[in-house]
Amino acid sequence: MGLFLFSDIMGHDDIKEHLQLAIQGDKPFHAYIFQGEVGCGKETMARSFAAGLQCVSEGEIHPCGECPSCKQVGSGNHPDVIWVNRELSSIGVDEVREKIVDTMDIKPFSGPYKIYIISEADRMTEAAQNALLKTIEEPPEYGVVIMLTNNINALLPTIQSRCICLEFKPLSTATIENYLIDKYDIVDYHARTCAIFAQGNLGKAIRFVESQDFEVRKDKTLHLLRNVQNMDVADMMDVIREIGEEKENFKDYIDLMILWYRDVLIFKATNDINQLVFQSEYSAISRESSNRNYEKIEEILQAFDKAKMRLKANVNFEVAMELMLLTLKQ
Repeated sequence: MGLFLFSDIMGHDDIKEHLQLAIQGDKPFHAYIFQGEVGCGKETMARSFAAGLQCVSEGEIHPCGECPSCKQVGSGNHPDVIWVNRELSSIGVDEVREKIVDTMDIKPFSGPYKIYIISEADRMTEAAQNALLKTIEEPPEYGVVIMLTNNINALLPTIQSRCICLEFKPLSTATIENYLIDKYDIVDYHARTCAIFAQGNLGKAIRFVESQDFEVRKDKTLHLLRNVQNMDVADMMDVIREIGEEKENFKDYIDLMILWYRDVLIFKATNDINQLVFQSEYSAISRESSNRNYEKIEEILQAFDKAKMRLKANVNFEVAMELMLLTLKQ
């Protein structure tokens, strides 16, 4: 858990400025939606905002991170910062009534505000959202609701219209790369690979750096791409079955393949090794770019997208992956 000062949060400067002004003016809005994909920093920002609103430091920086209130928020023990987390497949009406609606009228225990942070707000049922609606339409002066979501379209228009929506956009690759180098003391090409693969999501980039499993997946993928032309169908099926043992990570495998073939495309167009993500794969990428024309590279990239769509539509895993790999061999 822990607490970040706003100055410690990477990027999202416009959102930080908006929230800091609300803290400084002691005039937060009564309801917010933080929209962005998992790992983009919504939860970190919500915790820092809540801490800033409750901060009792006499200094100018809120949250200060040092006062008793900030420490309580950081440890998850502040009585007036209530997290509403999904316990089942959805957040039901009874849960919203019990945790928010029926308690909002009880004044804050120690802070100036009573703040509710709803993780995965898009998982609220329609009945739960309607129960919440009246509360955010007529909140007490001290009430603040923050909804975190990666799918704002799952929230009712009536909910959206009564909230300030703050969208967490992807960070630049350079921002993430520099953060990883400074924070984890890793070599620049490894930081760059993780940063590009994370596609602007710092949480993902950190997961990739810290995960031995990701390195294993990357090595497996690169080995496959180097050798796919020498494999027969039985060899390919062995690889597919191995990947299939961790189906929850299949997107990582496909996204790594996409990244590698984008390098092939870039090298074919520029002949510049410095523009490659996988610079250590220079020999294999150079060979592949010589053996493929632009149309074939585009066909392969489209095959990766088709595989993702098939798997999302619950097409048989082995069939979807076999069709994808056969496109690489043609």
